[in-house]
Amino acid sequence: MVNTEDFIKRLEVILEYHTLNASAFADKIGVQRSSLSHLLSGRNKPSLDFILKILEEFPEVDLYWLLNGTGTFPKSDITETNTPNTPLEIKKPPVDLFSEEKQNDAPPTFEKQKGKDLIQTIASTTSEVEKIVVFYTNGTFKSYIPE
Repeated sequence: MVNTEDFIKRLEVILEYHTLNASAFADKIGVQRSSLSHLLSGRNKPSLDFILKILEEFPEVDLYWLLNGTGTFPKSDITETNTPNTPLEIKKPPVDLFSEEKQNDAPPTFEKQKGKDLIQTIASTTSEVEKIVVFYTNGTFKSYIPE
């Protein structure tokens, strides 16, 4: 759980570091000035959207430092490749070579198929079907659960 008082102190550190007042900071991250004012006064708690906007606009802010004070500010590992407009590389978890599950047991992918062809493709998989969801062009959907 985020301690709101400590979060406010860290937010003030960011404001001071960038020599911004509360109004300029709110404008820079794209939130209403009143919502920042309510947050700084302790009336409201920070939302996830608010935190993500800070991290997007100020990449030198470390998420763990902002939320609970661990880590450093400014972040020491910012590189030129990790700019706000460049997506961060997502690392895949290592493969467990010793597990008894087959490594190629990935869920099947289905191209656009219609009717019986799709049902035969689904039925031929080694996995058991949990639910089938049909999406209609009018935005509605139906779920079918096998008996």
